[in-house]
Amino acid sequence: MTSSEGSAAMQSPTDNKCVVLLVDDQAMIGEAIRRMLVEEPDIQFHFCSDATAAVTTAQEIQPTVILQDLVMPDRDGFALIEDYRTAPTIEGVPIIMLSTREDPRDKSRAFSAGASDYLVKIPDRIELIARIRAHSRSYLAQKQRDEAYQRLREMQAQLEASNLELQRISCQDGLTGIYNRRHFDTYLENEWARAVRESGSISLILCDIDSFKPYNDHYGHQAGDDCLQRVAAVLRDVLQRPADLVARYGGEEFVVVLPHTELEGATRIAEAMRVRVEKLALPHEYSNAGGVVTISAGIATIRPNPKSRLQDLIALADRALYKAKQQGRNRTAQSTGNTDSGAAVAEESRANP
Repeated sequence: MTSSEGSAAMQSPTDNKCVVLLVDDQAMIGEAIRRMLVEEPDIQFHFCSDATAAVTTAQEIQPTVILQDLVMPDRDGFALIEDYRTAPTIEGVPIIMLSTREDPRDKSRAFSAGASDYLVKIPDRIELIARIRAHSRSYLAQKQRDEAYQRLREMQAQLEASNLELQRISCQDGLTGIYNRRHFDTYLENEWARAVRESGSISLILCDIDSFKPYNDHYGHQAGDDCLQRVAAVLRDVLQRPADLVARYGGEEFVVVLPHTELEGATRIAEAMRVRVEKLALPHEYSNAGGVVTISAGIATIRPNPKSRLQDLIALADRALYKAKQQGRNRTAQSTGNTDSGAAVAEESRANP
């Protein structure tokens, strides 16, 4: 059987009100404690006489202090302390053990089990109220700190998520969804520095959509935007390694950074991109490269040293792109650089006449 004085609704630990649960099998003790506390407006009293219902009752009313009788049928006070300490939502509630004996061994065992205090019943009214208030204040303050820390953690998590989203947006091209020129510049600088440190190679592919201005003028800006989006998606899908990056370089131009990639591997990737774009079969009757939307690509590879300049890699790729355009479009062309001087060595282009 359980009974309570006042509302049995769950109490918020931030109400700054002492909520007392007395667990004792003697109704006489329950009434005596109730009378001690009844005139205290800041103390709400609940009584439970059934040891098997104690944990459930505590979870329902959310006390700030539990007064636990040591000797009870079915389950003694020591065992109940362990139950409270492992029960969700009440594991931190202060527990004042009540006993008819002033026994040091019982006290030691109670504190070892997790009790917060020990009183011989029936305790003095003034002392009982003082201890209830002291333990409740400490518990409520801890709960408030925990809630504040939890809110702070949630706010920090939200802030981190917002920052990540802002970072993603700031790095993303608004139309195509791939990386933008700003992110490309930063990424290339970092990978260039890594290549210098590790004596590794780095490749760059510059490509653009053939005859895009006539396409845009004839089919309209909406079709032009759709074309840019679909080409960007193809270029992105060709890349397999997390370190490889494709970005919108400007207008209808795209750029691909391939760290630790030699010219042969970069050429395979560029050619795969060219073929995949052609297979989109987007009609382009104003193109002289086959009647569909196509791209041309310039490929450059450098193994930089501390004397090399990043701008040389971009210039080489740009020169190769110009060469691919001059040779008829819808093709790839290569340039390699001397790492000491950055001088370009042009090679034969790979094309789809």
